[in-house]
Amino acid sequence: MKIGIVKEDNDRRVALVPDTVQKLTGDGHSVLFEGGAGASAYIDDAAYTEAGATAQGRAEVLAQAELVVTLQPLAEADLDAAGEGTAFISMLAPYQDAAVLEPIAARKQTALSMDMIPRSTRAQSMDVLSSMANIAGYKAVLAAAHAMPRYFPMLTTAAGSIPPAKVLVLGAGVAGLQAIATARRLGGVVEAFDTRSAVKEEVMSLGAKFVEVEGAKDDAAAGGYAVEQTEEYRQRQAELIQEKAAKSDVIITTAQLRGRPAPTLITEETVKGMKAGSVIVDLAASTGGNCALTENDKTVEKYEVIIIGDSELHVKMPQHASQLYSKNIHNLHKLLVGEEGALVFNLEDDIVASATVVHNGEVRFGK
Repeated sequence: MKIGIVKEDNDRRVALVPDTVQKLTGDGHSVLFEGGAGASAYIDDAAYTEAGATAQGRAEVLAQAELVVTLQPLAEADLDAAGEGTAFISMLAPYQDAAVLEPIAARKQTALSMDMIPRSTRAQSMDVLSSMANIAGYKAVLAAAHAMPRYFPMLTTAAGSIPPAKVLVLGAGVAGLQAIATARRLGGVVEAFDTRSAVKEEVMSLGAKFVEVEGAKDDAAAGGYAVEQTEEYRQRQAELIQEKAAKSDVIITTAQLRGRPAPTLITEETVKGMKAGSVIVDLAASTGGNCALTENDKTVEKYEVIIIGDSELHVKMPQHASQLYSKNIHNLHKLLVGEEGALVFNLEDDIVASATVVHNGEVRFGK
């Protein structure tokens, strides 16, 4: 099988790293890469060549590869260069905008979207959302520490004692749990809130206090995502969050609803009640934000509170983000290899079926 890697537009990551390329070539596959594909992730062309890949121009990679792996959806000109029958693995996010699938279907191509892989035990090694969320949670705390005009840890000095930062994490999924762990390593005192009662033990195991609101709607069938709650529950939730926010130096928000706007957890009134110099890092900024005053891809100051709206913090750690994404791709690829190394799409397999959003020109997403 010929596998192609191209340089990403507006993304510092690369879809495959040399370690993965070496495994693929060792299994008898051919890997073609566009020169400079890994440069923004500090991976040079020589590392790919040493791993067994062949450097080509972008058009040549797209024209020759049977499978093209990327992070971002390709432009229509690139789809034309690839031609009919080519398969792509990417992060298409069709639940945000299904129109991204139409150009692929029109060219009778096939596409798998990494963000459509089910969040099941069997699929953990392919779960790119978790891989990137882990990085985002880590970077969110570092961003808060950088912006905050105060120390994170408790310090005892000749000039007096400094109390530790109080950190509130809203949403204890993968990003939230990593944020808790990182804030604790920096010496913060951490509290965490989540509507999912199942995460309580994980939160406490990391040394944080779990903030619980009684009466949450059951989330057992939500596949690891948050579910919408009743109005009565949201009111109690808002009151408790406002109370906790007023005492916090840092708030990290991570709550997302798949395919819908992020829930507003921090109102303008809550921001008004926070201490001057406090920091909010909103990881749900791209879908509306968990804070009512968040501006996507911007850092703003409102009521003397610094609000960082950034859903792409993982992109700012491109080397390890690329490494994790590459491993996710490799694990999915193993399910797509049939006899003699050919591509096979077994749509009876729940992982392949969920990820395959377009198959030979037919849009499968939503069916």
